[in-house]
Amino acid sequence: MQLDLNSKTAVVTGASRGIGLATVEALIGEGVRVVGAARTITPELKESGAFAVSADLGTAEGVATLMDAAFAELGGIDLLVNNVGGGDMVEPVGFLDTGDAQWQGIFDLNLLSAVRVTRAALPSLIERRGAIVNVSSINSRLPAAGPVAYSAAKAALTALGKSLAEEFGPKGVRVNTVSPGVVRTAIWEDPEGFGGKVAAGAGAEHGAFLEQIPDAFGITTGRITEAREVASLITFLLSDVAGNITGADHVIDGGTVKTI
Repeated sequence: MQLDLNSKTAVVTGASRGIGLATVEALIGEGVRVVGAARTITPELKESGAFAVSADLGTAEGVATLMDAAFAELGGIDLLVNNVGGGDMVEPVGFLDTGDAQWQGIFDLNLLSAVRVTRAALPSLIERRGAIVNVSSINSRLPAAGPVAYSAAKAALTALGKSLAEEFGPKGVRVNTVSPGVVRTAIWEDPEGFGGKVAAGAGAEHGAFLEQIPDAFGITTGRITEAREVASLITFLLSDVAGNITGADHVIDGGTVKTI
């Protein structure tokens, strides 16, 4: 399938690893000029061929740093992937153990980063009749399955995508959401990360916990999703091959969500 993305420009947030890095690599493979943003620039992002920008996208100042650099490097923006999310404040705790600072930090990174980046990019996206993909989570559909603030932020991000698609579709901008389930990234695989903390809370050895995820989460395919698979879906949705797809939430979870 020819996606015809050659010579397009793109901004990808949360680009240092996982889904973001895989998306950067997929877009570059299609001939796209990419600016990749992350708080910490990894060797993998440096070596990807993207123009890397270090910025804390949980702040308005960080977003301004990214967008100034993106316009200076690219001239204009055809494609936007709002992927940054999760964050250090996402902990496997309940509602009563989630304080105001955690709520604010999680919403700043998972929702307001997308609001701010999109607001800055939209004039160029409108001019170029571009496309946006927001990376949400199946937690937006299964809010009881994860930390309450994270689930709420992702639900808001999914709603934002629908609103943007409706408002800016008549101006030529398509907006879609991709909602992954468990993906093989550091969030789950790092013993010090979220997955490691969940395993510790359950009294399980981390490696054994990872192996049990497909059964525990009811994943129909029997395996968790790979980051490159999510990146492939994102890349397709950004292309003109998906030219009449907008305002949709595309779940990629191996069949975890059982409802219609």
